Amino acid sequence: MARSMMKRRQEAERQRNAAYEATLRRVFAAPRPAPDFENAIYEAKRGFVNDIVRPAHEWRPKLKTRDPGRLRLAAARHLFARYAVPAHLERIWLDPGGIEADETMLRKRWYVAAAKGESLYKAGASQWMTRKEVHAFLNASGDLSFEQAFWLAIARSTTDDPAIALRIARSKLARTSRAELGFWREAARFFSANPATVEEIDDLCDYLAAARQRNRGFSLKGRTLGSLRRMSAEWHRDMVAIARIEAMRRRFADEKAMREARWSGSRLQDWTWQPPGKEAKARREEFVVAQLTSAEDLVAETRAMHHCVWSYAGKCIAGHASIWSLRHRSGKDVSRLLTIELDRYDRAVQIRGFANRVATADERKVLDRWAQARGVAL
Repeated sequence: MARSMMKRRQEAERQRNAAYEATLRRVFAAPRPAPDFENAIYEAKRGFVNDIVRPAHEWRPKLKTRDPGRLRLAAARHLFARYAVPAHLERIWLDPGGIEADETMLRKRWYVAAAKGESLYKAGASQWMTRKEVHAFLNASGDLSFEQAFWLAIARSTTDDPAIALRIARSKLARTSRAELGFWREAARFFSANPATVEEIDDLCDYLAAARQRNRGFSLKGRTLGSLRRMSAEWHRDMVAIARIEAMRRRFADEKAMREARWSGSRLQDWTWQPPGKEAKARREEFVVAQLTSAEDLVAETRAMHHCVWSYAGKCIAGHASIWSLRHRSGKDVSRLLTIELDRYDRAVQIRGFANRVATADERKVLDRWAQARGVAL
């Protein structure tokens, strides 16, 4: 039924009003809130009031950023800094998330001491480092985290080769607990005397952590890189055998229990990507990154990829890590390409292929797409 002239006029009026309001929204955007300088000062000086070298009211920031971390760092520089401080010490002001309160306070205390030109050794670093190592820590350069700079300093005390020291600093040694510093110092000396790639150091650190857990008296004294490789290979074979036995046991377990034997995992969603092009479309080709959230998933990944990812189940259940599998589908055929470990902050800790090989250039391109889509740090 045709609309009346009145209804057409009313509809035209509504469209004009909607267009006018849309134009106003584009032209007159809502004002952005001003940077919260007062809160930045409050957070920076909290716990360090007696260390302030410049009054807070003299701060005249010309910052346009509204990022709380950058504002905190700028406030800390004003309040405490007589001297430049390395970036790995400044990071604690940018993003203290995920770090325990005592560790956060320790890193801030080290920043304040270095910024004021005081002795970091006397400010508490002597508990873990020699004076020579403290000097190396303060002069560490490059894009290093606090932990990596700490281990770079320790490694530089055991080797004169900066490349070897940097490999040690970028390995899993940088993620070990300072409560076990004595044992891991020994490991740093070992890898200084027996150079290896970062990937191999990571693999051997997995074995060392397991050996240390089984035997608190385990030591690297008198061992060679070859003997450590053999022990690590045997340990990996043992874990694969155990995983297979466990998989067999689980296959005969109650189906309901099997369905419930999962953990919540990371908040990130699985991801798929279809390559462009007619050939890829014709083959129904796509790449998938799926999270593994059960012991069965991890055992299957271990069995298919010939590595020890099943041993990370405890970390996943505790929420300290999540394990992901990059797979390639072409029609009904599915092939596993890479296994990825993310920490609780969605940062890639390990990326390994079959038998612990590293990712290829093409696989890295797919990972880059996934990382960009899901906010993962590679």
